[in-house]
Amino acid sequence: MRGDGAASRWRRVAVGVAALLVGAAAVPGRAVAEPSAGPAPATPVCEVRDPRLTEISGLAATDGGFVVVNDGADDESRRRIFFLRSDCAVLRAVPYPTRPRDTEDLAVGADGSIWVADVGDNDRSRLTVAVWKLAPGADRPVLYRMAYPDGPHDAEAFLLTGDGRPLIVTKYSAGLYAPATALRPGATVPLARVGQVRLPATTTSNPFGGLGRTAVTGAATAPDGRRVVLRTYADAFEFEVTAGDVVAALTGGTPRITPLPDEPQGESIAYHRDGRSVLTVSETADQPPGTAPRILRYPLGGPAPATPAEPTPAPAEPTPAATATASGQRDVVAHPAAIVAAGALGVGAVVIVGLVAVRRSRRR
Repeated sequence: MRGDGAASRWRRVAVGVAALLVGAAAVPGRAVAEPSAGPAPATPVCEVRDPRLTEISGLAATDGGFVVVNDGADDESRRRIFFLRSDCAVLRAVPYPTRPRDTEDLAVGADGSIWVADVGDNDRSRLTVAVWKLAPGADRPVLYRMAYPDGPHDAEAFLLTGDGRPLIVTKYSAGLYAPATALRPGATVPLARVGQVRLPATTTSNPFGGLGRTAVTGAATAPDGRRVVLRTYADAFEFEVTAGDVVAALTGGTPRITPLPDEPQGESIAYHRDGRSVLTVSETADQPPGTAPRILRYPLGGPAPATPAEPTPAPAEPTPAATATASGQRDVVAHPAAIVAAGALGVGAVVIVGLVAVRRSRRR
């Protein structure tokens, strides 16, 4: 996500008001999970000083360091798969053979292949989304295109199932989509909706208020494949996986919560190679000049698994018609959950949006 300073200030004001409304009335269908103690502090691992890496949207840990990608950047030099050493220095950068649209997350396959999820769609206008697969030692990723069965979605989180099948998690409603047939280069395969995640509510502090605790911005799989984690701008939710069935874990499991408080714009998460901690990194495009992205390490554990509320229909994803867009600025999207909260407070006609979805507006 990126935007100029004015857009950032407007975003924070709008989100703050929305957070006050939503915080006073619980969103139906989400149990509130409160940590029994304060969150464990993060340990800084290293700073990413390369000027091309200020919009990191995907992170993975390897035996020798890290792999990262930016989201869809205007600068051609930023459109790379970056391999970092353990001190965050760039070791090599692999370009794409054609221009990606909006790369948002990545994963490492069992064979060491790097999968990059080109699934961002702020305007929900893409006819297809894609994944790029970079085989070990290769210098050219292969493109695979996919199409949603129910219209476009914005997504920033991506996983691989136990059998190596891609799994997309949409940003606003946590819908799960997987290819209905085998991926084929040069072809577009249909996606199938395979489930929906219902994350418990938290009260973790973050720059985006209520929105930050609901928008799914990243995902990762543990090295042993027995756990997966989803993150929002505020928290990490870890699920136990049985027999490689990631969909069953996400749709039927009870997550263990690790708070990630007050990260500037946390969109990335990965498991450390030890499997006992997670790594995160924030975008810094909106931060003061000279601010470098820092990879942080959080011990896993947190409060006991939260018990989800009885299933209820999740709020619908914001529609493009509800989006107020200013050229070069972020979008502000109305979310039905805030309207529910405002009604519970007895507030009349709510003009300002509820849960505000902060989204990049690309310079075409």
